[in-house]
Amino acid sequence: MMMMMTPANIHQTRKCLPNMPSDRFLSPFSRGETEDQRGDCLSAPWFPHLENAAEAPRLRGLGEFTEEKFGQAEKTELDAHFENLLARADSTKNWTEKILRQTEVLLQPNPSARVEEFLYEKLDRKVPSRVTNGELLAQYMAEAASELGPTTPYGKTLIKVAEAEKRLGAAERDFIHTASINFLTPLRNFLEGDWKTISKERRLLQNRRLDLDACKARLKKAKAAEAKATLWNDEVDKSEQELRVAQTEFDRQAEVTRLLLEGISSTHVNHLRCLHEFVESQTTYYAQCYRHMLDLQKQLGSSQGTLFPGTFVGTTEPASPPLSSTSPTTTAATMPVEPSVAGLAPPGEAALCLEEVAPPASGTRKARVLYDYEAADSSELALLADELITVYSLPGMDPDWLIGERGNKKGKVPVTYLELLS
Repeated sequence: MMMMMTPANIHQTRKCLPNMPSDRFLSPFSRGETEDQRGDCLSAPWFPHLENAAEAPRLRGLGEFTEEKFGQAEKTELDAHFENLLARADSTKNWTEKILRQTEVLLQPNPSARVEEFLYEKLDRKVPSRVTNGELLAQYMAEAASELGPTTPYGKTLIKVAEAEKRLGAAERDFIHTASINFLTPLRNFLEGDWKTISKERRLLQNRRLDLDACKARLKKAKAAEAKATLWNDEVDKSEQELRVAQTEFDRQAEVTRLLLEGISSTHVNHLRCLHEFVESQTTYYAQCYRHMLDLQKQLGSSQGTLFPGTFVGTTEPASPPLSSTSPTTTAATMPVEPSVAGLAPPGEAALCLEEVAPPASGTRKARVLYDYEAADSSELALLADELITVYSLPGMDPDWLIGERGNKKGKVPVTYLELLS
């Protein structure tokens, strides 16, 4: 590529390089040189006259990069293994960024809070403690119970739920803290440490490659002009020496970059360990939540049927089938596992006579059977998948069971095997 300079540009440049002959800033054509004499516009005899020797390689590399983009210069290609390492490193960096960002959203859905935490981290200051949503809900419920009456049934329930929500909030806080240390921090360290080092060495390798290609181009042109002018002998020797130096620097930088790229495998191993720790902390968190809610459910008891005897207690959404620990390959149409609790009445009370059971005044509902069910005794009703039955609940009945009717037959049926229809 040719660089045409105006007199104004020449005057401005001479302020920076006062000892430079003005004709050296003109293009080879402007100086009346022939095509054979001018050679490469980005090599001798133009750039060797720069007083700042460090500028010449950079500008030559810029010209070489531009000519490569336009298909006017040859490019030193890296081997296939090296290219695969580069692609693998780029993919690792991109997916690490995405996983990091989405995990941050999972742990802190509030974008304003994430920005605040980011600023505190950049300022190397401790992030202030923040109340979790569960703890805030517990606070509101406790205040509501105090104002509405802590001795009323509603107030007592609010207090119990508030205590459970407070424990859930504390478990969430521990999970966020553990996940940040064991998972987010290693990912950030890779992006801000190892990847920056890799990027720096890759840029150096790119510069070394451009220098090498520029030396190859100058040597090629010098040899082509050698037969026409004996004065080019010195130029050929000089170009060969520069090519050897550039090749050595390129090979050395390529080896350094290759070692760093091969270290991505160690990064994957480290991230795998961190991922296991993240899953472990998440499992612990959800196990704590389940335990807290199970305790709350036991405290509240099956009071719905007692407080509201005319209310239907079945679920309105299809429940997941019970899990089988002995037959994991059982098909969805046949689920042999039965609910752990069966019976119409609490222990110690006499079982109700099914012939005397009548639908409650609140009415009945239709339900579709999800799985085959074999009755355990005469008080239960056998079910076939996809059939429709009529179901209803009775006061004091176990919430895991309903009364089902099909024709002139009736019996207890498990709620988890049904999809209640509106």
